[in-house]
Parts: sequence; structure tokens; C-alpha cells
Amino acid sequence: MKRVQCYIDGFNLYHAIADLNINHLKWVNLWSLSEAFIQPSKEVLREVFYFTAYAKWIPQASRRHKEYVEALKSYGVAPVFGHFKNKKVTCRSCGSSWTSREEKGTDTNFVIQLVQEAHQNHFDKAIIVTADSDMVPAIHMVLNTFPNKEILVCTPPGRYDIAREIRGSVETKKMKQKHLKNNLLPENIYCPAGQIVATRPADYAPPAV
Repeated sequence: MKRVQCYIDGFNLYHAIADLNINHLKWVNLWSLSEAFIQPSKEVLREVFYFTAYAKWIPQASRRHKEYVEALKSYGVAPVFGHFKNKKVTCRSCGSSWTSREEKGTDTNFVIQLVQEAHQNHFDKAIIVTADSDMVPAIHMVLNTFPNKEILVCTPPGRYDIAREIRGSVETKKMKQKHLKNNLLPENIYCPAGQIVATRPADYAPPAV
């Protein structure tokens, strides 16, 4: 069986789902979503890495995010965290300044993890979920260094046209709304002892039937 690992650009996927304006799709099971893109008769999913960072200055969003991470961990997904850094921004026209926040480390963690796992021969095929062309050099590095390995890029919903540079570099597939809809987490996630370890935020509840 071909060993498969999945690498998920958390913010790229999240913003793609947010643009759909279908909030309950954010409560997606990244393990089973990754399995939707493998061939079960020939491939086995060995690991799913989720690259993200907490927006700690937004309490409600951060709480939802932490709940989501706990839910993912219970299904075997491995979170890899970056962080946000304060950044001073100045308007060139009026000279006004304010503090913004810049996500740091996620892309670097992504690239390091991908290259390290390839070097350690932990996968035969990598599935990358992103539409970020900044990942192209790392993809080329892995394919050029390890010609026997495969990489498949799954572009998040609505991001296929954005990913032109990626599409010219490697095999790609479109992730569609149906993939998200068919792989949602349950409302409550339990540990083996029967205790609830995560509960779906009210904002992510599906519409009443």
C-alpha cells in the first residue's frame, strides 16, 4: 500500500470556506476529508498535519478554534502551530499609524515538515491542501530530490483559478463543497472513556431541516 500524508494550510482552507458563507462547513473533519482524496485499494492515510495559529486577541474566534483543534486531535490530526506578531503599519498618504497583526511561522512550519518527512521517507505520496503559490518551491524541492515520491495539491473550494502557478507545477484536484459537506464532525466528540472532549460551537451548527 502506498503511504500517504496530508498537509493542510489551515488559514487558506478556512478563508476559502468562509467565503462560501456556509458556516457549518467550518466544522469539517480533516482526517476523513483527506481520506476522500486517496485510493483506498492502493493507498493508506498515515498522517494529517494541520498548520495554523490562534488569533488570541479575538476571544470568541480563539475559543472556537481551540475547540476545533481538540476535535481534530481526537481523530488523529496533528496540529502544528505558528503565531501572530504585532506589526506597525503607516499610511503613506496621511501618515497615520496603527498596529496590525501578521501571521508568522505557519508557512515555514509547513515547508519544514514536508521536506523533513520526505527526507525521513515517511510517505510515498503527499497531499497538500492549499492554493498558496508560495508552496511551489518546496513542492519542486521534494519532487526533484525524491523523484519516486508523488505530490497532489487539492485546491480549496473557489480557489482553483487562484492557484494557476501550482496547477502548472504538479497534479491538482478541486476540493468541492460536497467534500466538506460529506465529512463534517459530529456535534460532540468523545474520548474513549466516554467524556466529551469537544463540542461544536453554536456558530457552526447546520441549518435546521
